Amino acid sequence: MADQSKKADEAQVPDAIANPATNPPPADSDADSGSEAEDAAAQTAAHGDGEGDAKKKKKKSKKSKAKQGAQGAVAASAAAATTEADPKKAIEGLTPQQISEFIALNPALANELLGSAGSSDATANAIEAFKKLKLQDIMTGLASSGKNRKDMASYKFWSTQPVLQFGDEEPKLIEEGPLKIQDVKDIPTEPIPLALEAFRWVTMDLTNEAEMEEVEKLLYGHYVEDDEAMFRFKYSNSLLKWSLLSPGWKKEWHVGIRSGNTLCAFISAIPTDMRVRNNVIRGAEVNFLCIHKKLRGKRLAPVLIKEITRRVNREGIWQAIYTGGIVLPRPVSTCRYYHRALNWMKLYEVGFSPCPTNSKPSYQARKYAVPDKTTTKGLREMEAKDLDAVHDLLERYLKRFDLTPVWNKAEVDHWLLHKKDAPGEQVIWSYVVEDADGKITDFFSFYCLESSVIQSQKYSSIKAAYLFYYASDLAFSAPDDRVALKTHLNALMADALILAKKHDFDVFNALSLMDNSMFLEQQKFGPGDGQLHFYLFNYKANPIHGGVNKRNQLEDGVSSGVGFTML
Repeated sequence: MADQSKKADEAQVPDAIANPATNPPPADSDADSGSEAEDAAAQTAAHGDGEGDAKKKKKKSKKSKAKQGAQGAVAASAAAATTEADPKKAIEGLTPQQISEFIALNPALANELLGSAGSSDATANAIEAFKKLKLQDIMTGLASSGKNRKDMASYKFWSTQPVLQFGDEEPKLIEEGPLKIQDVKDIPTEPIPLALEAFRWVTMDLTNEAEMEEVEKLLYGHYVEDDEAMFRFKYSNSLLKWSLLSPGWKKEWHVGIRSGNTLCAFISAIPTDMRVRNNVIRGAEVNFLCIHKKLRGKRLAPVLIKEITRRVNREGIWQAIYTGGIVLPRPVSTCRYYHRALNWMKLYEVGFSPCPTNSKPSYQARKYAVPDKTTTKGLREMEAKDLDAVHDLLERYLKRFDLTPVWNKAEVDHWLLHKKDAPGEQVIWSYVVEDADGKITDFFSFYCLESSVIQSQKYSSIKAAYLFYYASDLAFSAPDDRVALKTHLNALMADALILAKKHDFDVFNALSLMDNSMFLEQQKFGPGDGQLHFYLFNYKANPIHGGVNKRNQLEDGVSSGVGFTML
C-alpha cells in the first residue's frame, strides 16, 4: 500500500517538483540558507533516526575515512602536539582535499558553503569558510541522521535570526525582553525573491473552499507521519478553519509557494497576545510549516520562515511563538508527550500500542477500560452563557504559569465553545462544572485530531483527543493545598476520559505542561517517545520548566511553567 501511494504521489507532481533545479540558490543569500533538517524541523516530532543499518554502516565508513584523513594531516604537521591541543589549528592543518571530503559528508553544509554554481571561487571560499567554523559546529554537521538530528546548516540559519543561541549567557539568569528592536518602515514591502525557477509566492484565501482543500491535501501528504509510515496526521477542513481563522486572523499570513498550479509549500501565523512571566506581548503563533517531500533539502524552510516573519513584521508585530520536535537554538521549554489508551484493542491491532512482555491483549484491554458514567456533580457541556465565567476562571488559572496565551472573550468563544449549528464535524469539546449556586467552578476541554492508518485493512483512522485547556477554582480557594488540587484534577480528568470514550475517541493525548503532572500517571497515561520544544522568536527569556526533569520524567510535586497549548 505504501508503494502504491508513493507512485500515485509521484504521478501527480509537476516536473518542477519531481525534478527541481539542481543548482542551489546562492549561499550568500541570507534568506536562502537552510537545509533538509530545517524543512523537517517544524513538520515532525522526534521519534528516532529511521535509517537502515546498512546505510548507517556506509555513513560510518565514510566518516571514518574522512576522520583518518584529518588525523593524517595533523600527524604530518611539524606542530602536531600543538594542533592536537588546539582544535582550531588542527582544522587549519587540513588540506583542501580533506576539507572537501568533510563537506561532502553533509550536503546541507555543502549548500551553505559552496555558493552559487559556476563560481570559480566557490571551492576556495568554502574552504576558507570551513576553517572559520568551530569544531563543535563541524561535528554537529556530521551528527547522526534522523528526525532528532542537529544539522549544522540548521544551526547556521538560526544563528542569523533573533533567537537565543546555545551558550548565550547559559545557565545564568538573563534580563528578559526583545533581542532586536525594529521599525515597520525598515521592513521590505515585497516578498523575498525565490531563487528556484518556476516557483512563486501566493497568499492562500482560506475562506475559499478550493484553496482550503489544497492546504488540507498538502498537509495530509507531506506534514507529519511516523518513521515507519504507519500513521499520518489528518487535519480536517473543520480543524484547519478552527486553527487558522481565529479572531484577528490575516489573509496575508497564510503563505504558500506554487509551482504551476500545484501548492508545494505552506506556512501560517495567527495573531495572539501571550504572557512571558510578567510581560504581555503582542505576538504571532507560527504553525503548519509544510514542504512537499520532493522539495526537502531545497532550502525552502528558511525562505518560508523569513517570508512569514516579513509579513508579520509589516503589521508591527516582532515576537512569535512556535514549537517543534527537533532541537534548534534555543528552546525556552521542553515538554513530553503522554498517551492514554481508550480503545486499547484497536490501538494494538493497528500497531500503535504494543502488548507488554508477559501480558495478554485481554488484560491490557481491561486495564485501560473506563467507566460508563461520570462522577463529578454539576458537570455539563459548556454553553454560550458560560463564556464570561470561563474567561475569568481561565485567565486567573493561567496566571499561575510562566508562558501562556492572553485571551479576550471573543478568543475564548472561538477556541472553547462548540457551535452546534456550524457546518462540518465537531472539533472542540468543552465541559464546565456548575455548583448548587450556579457558579462555574471548573472546566476542561479537548480537541480532535485524527490520524490515518496507512497499513491496516481493518481500520482507516485513529481518533485522538488532545487535552486543551482546563482550570479549577480550587487552585484559589485552597492555594497551598496541592493534595486537594491533585485529587480534584484527577476526578475531572477521569471524567474527561469517560466523555472522550463516549464520543468514540481511541486515545487521549497530553503534554507535561500546566498541572498535568498531577494526574498523568494516576490516569494511566504512558510516556511517549516524542518531545515538544517551545521557542520564542525575537525574545530572550530564562528557561521555563516543561514538567519533566533532566531524565525526561515527571517530577512529583512540581508543575510545569508552560500554560500554552499549540495545535
